[in-house]
Amino acid sequence: MTDLLISRMFHQIDRADWAELATCFHPEVVYERPGYEPLVGLDRLMRFYRDERAIVESHHTLDEVLRQAESGAAWGQVVGRLVTGVAFDLQFAEVYRFTDGLVAGRRSYFFTPAV
Repeated sequence: MTDLLISRMFHQIDRADWAELATCFHPEVVYERPGYEPLVGLDRLMRFYRDERAIVESHHTLDEVLRQAESGAAWGQVVGRLVTGVAFDLQFAEVYRFTDGLVAGRRSYFFTPAV
């Protein structure tokens, strides 16, 4: 099953279309991402994407998207290039909370060696 909002969100991230990406999120969004303090609010989230994200190119492939009313999850593969020029290829999973039809909570997990 494909959730149009989640698919659109990843499409805009991969296109680096930050104006369109902003339309996927609730104004009070909270994004939790490994290595960062929670990004709270739409302005803070968009500053992350415009100015701070360590990824300069990405392509997400979704294996599955599950959604029930106000919550959901997605997982898949992301390949790309970091600002350092290093290429990467990672599996990821995310969980979501929705408010007013928009992403209000997002938490990312990356499958990578940690120890």
